[in-house]
Amino acid sequence: MTIPAWSFSSLKTFTTCPKKYYHLKVAKDTREPEGEAAIYGKVVHEVAERYVRDGTPIDPKYGFIQPALDSLLQIPGEKFCELKVALNEKLEPCDFFDKNCWFRGVADLLIVNHEKGEARVVDYKLGKSKYADLGQLELMALAIFKMFPNVKKVKGGLLFLTEDKFVPSLYEADQQHRYWSHWMPTVAMLEGAHSSGIWNAKPNGLCKNYCWVTSCAHCGRK
Repeated sequence: MTIPAWSFSSLKTFTTCPKKYYHLKVAKDTREPEGEAAIYGKVVHEVAERYVRDGTPIDPKYGFIQPALDSLLQIPGEKFCELKVALNEKLEPCDFFDKNCWFRGVADLLIVNHEKGEARVVDYKLGKSKYADLGQLELMALAIFKMFPNVKKVKGGLLFLTEDKFVPSLYEADQQHRYWSHWMPTVAMLEGAHSSGIWNAKPNGLCKNYCWVTSCAHCGRK
Protein backbone atom coordinates (compact mmCIF):
# COMPACT_ATOMS: atom_id res chain seq x y z
CA MET A 1 0.00 0.00 0.00
CA THR A 2 1.00 3.62 -0.43
CA ILE A 3 2.16 5.18 2.82
CA PRO A 4 3.22 8.73 3.70
CA ALA A 5 6.80 9.43 2.76
CA TRP A 6 9.20 8.13 5.38
CA SER A 7 12.66 9.21 6.41
CA PHE A 8 15.42 7.77 8.56
CA SER A 9 14.17 9.68 11.60
CA SER A 10 10.49 8.75 11.13
CA LEU A 11 11.35 5.07 10.62
CA LYS A 12 13.48 5.20 13.75
CA THR A 13 10.52 6.67 15.65
CA PHE A 14 8.32 3.83 14.39
CA THR A 15 10.77 1.12 15.46
CA THR A 16 11.16 2.80 18.86
CA CYS A 17 7.40 2.93 19.42
CA PRO A 18 4.65 2.50 16.79
CA LYS A 19 2.15 4.34 19.02
CA LYS A 20 4.43 7.35 19.28
CA TYR A 21 4.87 7.33 15.50
CA TYR A 22 1.10 7.24 15.08
CA HIS A 23 0.46 10.29 17.24
CA LEU A 24 3.33 12.29 15.74
CA LYS A 25 3.04 11.33 12.07
CA VAL A 26 -0.49 10.01 11.42
CA ALA A 27 -3.00 11.50 13.87
CA LYS A 28 -0.69 14.50 14.35
CA ASP A 29 -2.34 15.24 17.67
CA THR A 30 0.99 15.45 19.49
CA ARG A 31 3.94 17.75 18.91
CA GLU A 32 7.37 17.49 20.47
CA PRO A 33 8.70 20.88 21.58
CA GLU A 34 12.19 21.78 20.41
CA GLY A 35 14.68 21.70 23.25
CA GLU A 36 17.65 24.03 23.59
CA ALA A 37 20.00 21.43 22.08
CA ALA A 38 17.83 21.05 18.98
CA ILE A 39 17.55 24.82 18.51
CA TYR A 40 21.30 25.25 18.94
CA GLY A 41 21.95 22.43 16.49
CA LYS A 42 19.72 24.07 13.90
CA VAL A 43 21.63 27.34 14.23
CA VAL A 44 25.00 25.60 13.84
CA HIS A 45 23.74 23.77 10.74
CA GLU A 46 22.65 27.10 9.23
CA VAL A 47 26.03 28.68 10.01
CA ALA A 48 27.81 25.75 8.36
CA GLU A 49 25.56 25.90 5.31
CA ARG A 50 26.15 29.62 4.75
CA TYR A 51 29.90 29.23 5.18
CA VAL A 52 30.28 26.31 2.77
CA ARG A 53 27.78 27.57 0.19
CA ASP A 54 28.32 31.32 0.29
CA GLY A 55 31.56 31.86 2.15
CA THR A 56 29.74 33.80 4.88
CA PRO A 57 32.19 34.41 7.76
CA ILE A 58 31.56 32.30 10.86
CA ASP A 59 30.68 34.10 14.06
CA PRO A 60 33.57 33.55 16.52
CA LYS A 61 31.28 31.78 18.98
CA TYR A 62 30.83 29.04 16.37
CA GLY A 63 34.47 29.14 15.29
CA PHE A 64 35.08 25.60 16.53
CA ILE A 65 33.35 24.25 13.40
CA GLN A 66 35.56 26.09 10.88
CA PRO A 67 38.63 23.79 10.74
CA ALA A 68 36.47 20.78 9.87
CA LEU A 69 34.52 22.73 7.27
CA ASP A 70 37.72 24.08 5.71
CA SER A 71 38.92 20.49 5.31
CA LEU A 72 35.69 19.58 3.53
CA LEU A 73 36.01 22.59 1.23
CA GLN A 74 39.36 21.25 0.03
CA ILE A 75 37.73 18.09 -1.33
CA PRO A 76 37.27 18.42 -5.12
CA GLY A 77 33.78 18.14 -6.57
CA GLU A 78 30.43 19.88 -6.94
CA LYS A 79 29.10 20.82 -3.50
CA PHE A 80 25.46 20.73 -2.45
CA CYS A 81 24.36 22.09 0.94
CA GLU A 82 21.17 20.90 2.64
CA LEU A 83 20.28 18.89 -0.47
CA LYS A 84 16.77 17.43 -0.43
CA VAL A 85 16.66 13.90 -1.86
CA ALA A 86 13.52 11.88 -2.61
CA LEU A 87 12.53 8.57 -4.21
CA ASN A 88 9.21 7.06 -5.22
CA GLU A 89 8.23 3.41 -4.63
CA LYS A 90 9.98 2.41 -7.85
CA LEU A 91 13.18 3.85 -6.34
CA GLU A 92 13.17 6.60 -8.94
CA PRO A 93 14.15 10.18 -8.08
CA CYS A 94 11.18 12.47 -7.57
CA ASP A 95 10.37 15.90 -6.17
CA PHE A 96 10.71 16.21 -2.40
CA PHE A 97 7.03 17.12 -2.06
CA ASP A 98 5.70 14.94 -4.87
CA LYS A 99 2.46 13.17 -3.91
CA ASN A 100 4.12 9.89 -4.88
CA CYS A 101 7.20 10.50 -2.76
CA TRP A 102 8.06 7.33 -0.81
CA PHE A 103 11.40 8.15 0.85
CA ARG A 104 12.93 11.53 1.58
CA GLY A 105 15.99 12.85 3.33
CA VAL A 106 18.26 15.88 3.54
CA ALA A 107 22.04 15.79 3.11
CA ASP A 108 23.90 18.38 5.17
CA LEU A 109 26.71 18.34 2.62
CA LEU A 110 27.10 16.33 -0.58
CA ILE A 111 30.23 16.54 -2.71
CA VAL A 112 30.02 14.89 -6.12
CA ASN A 113 33.16 14.25 -8.12
CA HIS A 114 31.58 13.59 -11.51
CA GLU A 115 34.92 12.81 -13.15
CA LYS A 116 35.74 10.01 -10.69
CA GLY A 117 32.16 8.82 -10.28
CA GLU A 118 32.43 9.25 -6.52
CA ALA A 119 30.55 11.22 -3.91
CA ARG A 120 30.94 12.17 -0.27
CA VAL A 121 27.98 12.74 2.00
CA VAL A 122 28.52 14.33 5.41
CA ASP A 123 26.08 14.77 8.25
CA TYR A 124 26.95 17.29 10.96
CA LYS A 125 26.42 16.17 14.55
CA LEU A 126 26.62 18.02 17.85
CA GLY A 127 25.97 15.01 20.08
CA LYS A 128 28.38 12.33 21.27
CA SER A 129 30.07 10.03 18.79
CA LYS A 130 29.45 6.98 20.99
CA TYR A 131 25.82 7.20 19.83
CA ALA A 132 26.76 7.23 16.14
CA ASP A 133 24.17 5.61 13.88
CA LEU A 134 25.32 5.17 10.28
CA GLY A 135 21.88 4.14 9.04
CA GLN A 136 21.02 7.58 7.76
CA LEU A 137 24.18 7.62 5.65
CA GLU A 138 23.30 4.29 4.05
CA LEU A 139 19.86 5.58 3.08
CA MET A 140 21.36 8.81 1.78
CA ALA A 141 23.85 6.84 -0.31
CA LEU A 142 21.01 4.79 -1.80
CA ALA A 143 19.23 7.96 -2.84
CA ILE A 144 22.44 9.46 -4.25
CA PHE A 145 23.02 6.39 -6.44
CA LYS A 146 19.59 6.98 -8.01
CA MET A 147 19.91 10.76 -8.33
CA PHE A 148 23.45 10.60 -9.74
CA PRO A 149 23.65 7.39 -11.84
CA ASN A 150 27.31 8.03 -12.69
CA VAL A 151 28.26 7.77 -9.01
CA LYS A 152 29.51 4.27 -8.21
CA LYS A 153 30.94 4.90 -4.75
CA VAL A 154 29.73 7.01 -1.84
CA LYS A 155 31.99 7.82 1.06
CA GLY A 156 29.83 8.80 4.00
CA GLY A 157 30.66 10.28 7.35
CA LEU A 158 29.17 11.60 10.57
CA LEU A 159 31.10 14.72 11.56
CA PHE A 160 30.88 15.30 15.31
CA LEU A 161 31.76 18.98 15.43
CA THR A 162 32.12 19.41 19.19
CA GLU A 163 34.42 16.36 19.42
CA ASP A 164 36.26 17.04 16.16
CA LYS A 165 35.65 13.40 15.27
CA PHE A 166 34.67 11.84 11.96
CA VAL A 167 32.93 8.45 11.78
CA PRO A 168 33.31 7.14 8.19
CA SER A 169 31.41 4.67 6.07
CA LEU A 170 31.62 3.42 2.49
CA TYR A 171 28.92 2.31 0.04
CA GLU A 172 29.23 0.71 -3.39
CA ALA A 173 26.62 1.08 -6.13
CA ASP A 174 26.72 -2.62 -6.98
CA GLN A 175 25.66 -3.45 -3.40
CA GLN A 176 22.42 -1.47 -3.49
CA HIS A 177 20.18 -4.54 -3.30
CA ARG A 178 21.98 -5.70 -0.15
CA TYR A 179 21.67 -2.28 1.45
CA TRP A 180 17.95 -2.05 0.70
CA SER A 181 17.45 -5.48 2.29
CA HIS A 182 18.34 -3.86 5.61
CA TRP A 183 15.40 -1.49 5.40
CA MET A 184 12.59 -3.20 3.52
CA PRO A 185 11.42 -5.49 6.37
CA THR A 186 10.92 -2.48 8.65
CA VAL A 187 9.21 -0.50 5.90
CA ALA A 188 6.92 -3.50 5.35
CA MET A 189 6.05 -3.41 9.07
CA LEU A 190 5.27 0.30 8.75
CA GLU A 191 3.06 -0.40 5.75
CA GLY A 192 1.31 -3.14 7.72
CA ALA A 193 0.58 -0.77 10.60
CA HIS A 194 -0.89 1.79 8.19
CA SER A 195 -3.01 -0.93 6.58
CA SER A 196 -4.31 -2.47 9.82
CA GLY A 197 -4.53 0.69 11.87
CA ILE A 198 -2.80 -1.13 14.73
CA TRP A 199 -0.20 1.00 16.50
CA ASN A 200 0.88 -0.83 19.62
CA ALA A 201 2.80 0.97 22.34
CA LYS A 202 6.35 -0.26 22.88
CA PRO A 203 7.50 0.71 26.38
CA ASN A 204 11.15 1.74 26.48
CA GLY A 205 13.61 3.92 28.34
CA LEU A 206 12.39 7.09 26.63
CA CYS A 207 8.82 6.86 27.94
CA LYS A 208 9.39 8.49 31.31
CA ASN A 209 11.10 11.74 30.34
CA TYR A 210 11.33 11.94 26.55
CA CYS A 211 7.86 11.21 25.21
CA TRP A 212 5.03 13.71 24.81
CA VAL A 213 2.24 11.26 23.96
CA THR A 214 0.43 11.86 27.24
CA SER A 215 -2.54 9.74 26.14
CA CYS A 216 -0.30 6.66 26.43
CA ALA A 217 -0.35 4.75 29.71
CA HIS A 218 3.45 4.48 29.65
CA CYS A 219 4.15 8.20 29.25
CA GLY A 220 5.83 9.71 32.30
CA ARG A 221 4.54 13.23 31.65
CA LYS A 222 1.03 12.68 32.96
